[in-house]
Amino acid sequence: MVTSILVVRSDNIGDLVCTTPLLAALRQRLPNAWIGVLANSYNAGVLAGHAYLDDVVVYRKAKHYRGSSRLLLYLERLRRVMELRRRQLDWIIFTTRVDRPLAVLVGAKHIAGFVKTSDQASRLDFAVPLDTTRDLHQVEALYRLGGAFGIDGAPPKMRVAVDPLERERIGQALDAAGIASGVPLVGIHISARKTSQRWPGERFASLMRHLHEEEGAAFVLSWAPGSPDQAKHPGDDAAARSILASLNGIPVLPWATAQLAALVAGFSACQSVICSDGGAMHIAAALDKPLIGFFGASDADRWRPWGVPHRVLQPKSRDVADLSVAEVCAAWRSLVRELEGDGHRPVPQRR
Repeated sequence: MVTSILVVRSDNIGDLVCTTPLLAALRQRLPNAWIGVLANSYNAGVLAGHAYLDDVVVYRKAKHYRGSSRLLLYLERLRRVMELRRRQLDWIIFTTRVDRPLAVLVGAKHIAGFVKTSDQASRLDFAVPLDTTRDLHQVEALYRLGGAFGIDGAPPKMRVAVDPLERERIGQALDAAGIASGVPLVGIHISARKTSQRWPGERFASLMRHLHEEEGAAFVLSWAPGSPDQAKHPGDDAAARSILASLNGIPVLPWATAQLAALVAGFSACQSVICSDGGAMHIAAALDKPLIGFFGASDADRWRPWGVPHRVLQPKSRDVADLSVAEVCAAWRSLVRELEGDGHRPVPQRR
C-alpha cells in the first residue's frame, strides 16, 4: 500500500507547471496518500492553492541565497531532509536527474525516474527510458512516471490556482485604469530568461498600438521587475518604462510581477496572452488562456503550450528578434478568429 510520495521538481517555473497533470493524476489514483513536492524558492509559488497536494517542501538554491553565511543555507537544507525522512516515504519520483544520494538521505523505499541506459534502469524500482520520450511533449513525458502507480492514458490539462486577494487586486487595478470588462484584454509579458527568446521592446509597443487601433484591444503589460543582471531572472523595469512611455492614449495596465501570484492573477484577467516560451507561457496555458508563444533556441514541439488553442512563432534563425510585428498581429487575429468560428470567445475573469 502506497501511503507517501515525494515528487522532486527543483528546476524552473515552466517545468513545475508541466508537472501538474502528473500531480493531479497521482491524487486521483491515490486519494488517501500523502503527496508532496520538493521545489525551490523560485518555482514553488506556482503550486500555491493546489488542493491535491499535502505539502510543498521548499529549499533555496545557493545562487538565490542572499544571506551572509552559506552554513545557514546548508543547515536549512538539512532540516528539510530530516523533515522528509520522518515522513517515511514509500516513493520518491525524480522528474529530471535521479539523485540517489538524496533518495538515501530521505529514506525513500522506492525510486522512480528517467534513465538513459538499461544499467541505470536496473537500479530503480520504476524507470522511464529517455529514448521513449523524445517525440513527446514535456507534459506527456512526465506523465509516463505515473506508470509506477498504474497511471496511463492522456494527461489532463495543466493547472495553477489564482490567489483570491491577487484576483481582487487586478480587478481593482483594471477598474482604476478605466479598462472596461467588455473589451478584448490581451496579456503581454515581455520578460524571457534566454537571449534568443527576447523580443525588442519597441516591437511590443508597436504591436500593442496596432491591436488597439485595429481590434480595440486593451492590455495588461507584465514583466519581471528589477535589473537585467538578477540571479533569479533578468529584470525588465527599464524596458517596461520605455514601452509604457511610447503608449500614450493606449489602454494598458502596468503589472510588474515580483511574485508569481501576481503574474497568475494578471493572466487570469485576460482573454488571451502573448509572450515568449518560458514559465509565463506555461502559466497562461495552465489558466486555459489562448496564446501566442515566441520560440527562439528551444524545442517548440516539446515545450509548446499544452492543452489550449495557440500559435507558435519560431523564425528559422531561432531568434525571436527576427519576428515582425505583422507576423504577430496576423497570428493573434488568426487565433481569435478561429475561436470565434468555433463559437468560443474567452472571457476575462476579473471578479
